Amino acid sequence: MLTVLKKQGNARRCEFQTVHGTVQTPAFMNVATSAAIKGALSAVDLKEIGCQVMLSNTYHLHVRPGDSLIKELGGLHQFSSWNGPILTDSGGFQVFSLAKLRQIKEEGVTFASHVDGRRIFMGPEESMRIQSNLGSTIAMAFDECVENPAKYDYAKKSCERTVRWLIRCKEEMQRLNSLSDTVNPNQLLFGINQGCTFDDLRIENMKQIAKLDLDGYAIGGLAVGEPKEDMYRIISAVEPYMPENKPRYLMGVGTPGNILEAVSRGVDLFDCVMPSRNARHGHLFTWDGIININNAKYEKDCSPIDVQCDCPTCKHFSRAYIRHLFKSKEMLAMRLCVMHNLYFYNKLMEKIREAIDCDEFDSFKTKYVDVLDTRI
Repeated sequence: MLTVLKKQGNARRCEFQTVHGTVQTPAFMNVATSAAIKGALSAVDLKEIGCQVMLSNTYHLHVRPGDSLIKELGGLHQFSSWNGPILTDSGGFQVFSLAKLRQIKEEGVTFASHVDGRRIFMGPEESMRIQSNLGSTIAMAFDECVENPAKYDYAKKSCERTVRWLIRCKEEMQRLNSLSDTVNPNQLLFGINQGCTFDDLRIENMKQIAKLDLDGYAIGGLAVGEPKEDMYRIISAVEPYMPENKPRYLMGVGTPGNILEAVSRGVDLFDCVMPSRNARHGHLFTWDGIININNAKYEKDCSPIDVQCDCPTCKHFSRAYIRHLFKSKEMLAMRLCVMHNLYFYNKLMEKIREAIDCDEFDSFKTKYVDVLDTRI
């Protein structure tokens, strides 16, 4: 259940109640693809850096170690030792991004595993069964991810198929939630808005899926190479047709600037691998902009990554030491930097919530929307 506490323009300050805890939004969901953050962070670390929601990947966990094994071991919460809300994506994006050979039919998609090449079939029912075995708090509907730019006719047919798949997802989830051995009988289902960068397709698709009265709604198929202006235009076009009393999730986005722009357009939830991926290469977010810790100018710098940050890394370690770790190829470099970037993102969301609470979001956005995305 979602409660809208405050609005400033289209920016929303909400509480999203789930069986695994209440999420304060706007919120960033930390990406733990295989039930762990890349960069050697565990569920225990996530609590320390202010994470509210862990996001794991249906496709990757199905391939390894297997969703049936995870169910046997008590579900993803027990398996990973994370007791907060977990969102699992449907596997759709990975099917279309990782599989070199795939065949799309009305029933679903047949593709080759990127691990061992074995043939896998996944459709709406299979995705729901896998996510039910995982026992996540929120399951994402199985959809087709179309590359941008796409031809209009194909995008239209894909949207229509995605709606048909969504109806099948809803029916299968209702069946699974009613079974006596289901890990999480309160599992929620989010539908995904598609339509590439065509406003009319996006709006029509949103109208159709809103009628299904799902637990939440996501905007998918963006942040895949199109100009950011197109992304902002699509969000603004779709937002009026998204149910007011349901969570709104922008998938795979993005930079701090992207997040601020999307919050101002009514989005509640975000996820992105970018902050952890960038951290593993020494690209770090600060309140003054982005730094590359590998630069020679940090060789003798005894200050923390960000003097305004109180994350575990900034409390204890200097720029000079972290740079040394990277140059020495020590694994600790990645761990400390991923911890910092994810802490930064969670702190950013906290400050956004505070700004909306105090009617100061517009000035907060104006101050930081460009600075945070700028390389120093």
